[in-house]
Amino acid sequence: MRRAVDVVVALAALVVAAPVIALTALAVVLESRGGAFYRQRRVGHSGREFDVLKLRTMVAGAEHQGAGLAIVAGDARITRVGRLLRRTSIDELPNLVNVLRGEMAIIGPRPTVPEQVARYTERQRGRLAVRPGITGWAQVNGRAALPWDERIELDLWYIEHRSWKLDLEVLRRSVRMVLGGEDVHRDGPAWRDAPPG
Repeated sequence: MRRAVDVVVALAALVVAAPVIALTALAVVLESRGGAFYRQRRVGHSGREFDVLKLRTMVAGAEHQGAGLAIVAGDARITRVGRLLRRTSIDELPNLVNVLRGEMAIIGPRPTVPEQVARYTERQRGRLAVRPGITGWAQVNGRAALPWDERIELDLWYIEHRSWKLDLEVLRRSVRMVLGGEDVHRDGPAWRDAPPG
């Protein structure tokens, strides 16, 4: 049932968002060299790896500049268009394709990089028991402001208490944060989405 709802919601959202994605993709390539989209390896349900899809928000080759994979406050590698995309979470819209592919869900723990998953404790690996989501309980309860271990605990709590009512609450808070200009989907400075190649 959850999978069916995810597919319907993702498909409808993609139809509505297609013009926005197209226009922002054009803005990305006009501002800086490189492609409009990028892929990054993430770990999903049951430890299966997949490539998450996003709109590029940093200059090409950013992983070889400055802080490397880390993202710092006021990072100069983030383009002007990229800052807008991050603030509005528009850069995450291509994640809807990942939902249609079955790699992600609308709601669930944010997918993280293999290097971080390799450091999980046995308990923390419980975070991989469900499909990762575009937004989740940790994202609407502090996100990058919280220590990594605390964010994982929030995700584990969500998995243990998952319900339609809780999912609706996550959606409500996510919409409020996006409309308020807050950075709802950011995964923290050291384990934020790696810059595009």
